Amino acid sequence: MSRTHPPEIIAHRGASRERPENTLSAFRRAVELGATAVELDLHRTLDGPIVVHHDFAVKDEASGMLLPIAELTASAVAGHRVRGEPIPLLEDVLDALGTDVTFYCELKGADTTAGTLNAIQSAGANAAVHSFDHRLIADALVFAPDVPRGVLEISYPVDPLHALLQVKGRDLWRQKDFVDEPLIRAAHAAGARVVAWTVNDAAQMRRFAEWGIDAICTDDVALARSTLYG
Repeated sequence: MSRTHPPEIIAHRGASRERPENTLSAFRRAVELGATAVELDLHRTLDGPIVVHHDFAVKDEASGMLLPIAELTASAVAGHRVRGEPIPLLEDVLDALGTDVTFYCELKGADTTAGTLNAIQSAGANAAVHSFDHRLIADALVFAPDVPRGVLEISYPVDPLHALLQVKGRDLWRQKDFVDEPLIRAAHAAGARVVAWTVNDAAQMRRFAEWGIDAICTDDVALARSTLYG
């Protein structure tokens, strides 16, 4: 796989520098700034619906206690806020942004695979899934093999593509400090893509682009647009 166009810009949790992360406001703002893709974090609620939130728990403002999302119903989660913004359901985010945006869905909480893939397929969304828990991605291969898969890593294994190939994945999500040109070349030779995260420095964006990286996940969509697309 070779790439002759600028890297895809993926808005990390939406426009997370301007709006509360992982909210509809953040995702809409990311699109306004020029992102064609968004990254979002997913958890399964007690009664099944998938919600978009980074942490595994929400904070009860009255008591200060942390309440695990997996132990709350979707309606209970909906009562909580992220800097004043509601915590959305995955299906609401997919519906709000439509089919012109690519959704990179991180399976963060346990038992998120089936619900996430059901939502993606029901919406007809242009979406992919990835996770630090590669077992969830192996489940995704069985559940919905046509939805692209990726693995997250903060390391540089001796065999850097092993985990990705084990799940027949497409996207190698690698923390920016563990990305180099040989890795990108090796991934392309195997028909895979490399996504670097989280890249907020213009010089590093340009360097990755020169190496042929496929996508950059960033908190600063405006900087990425001006740096990579002029």
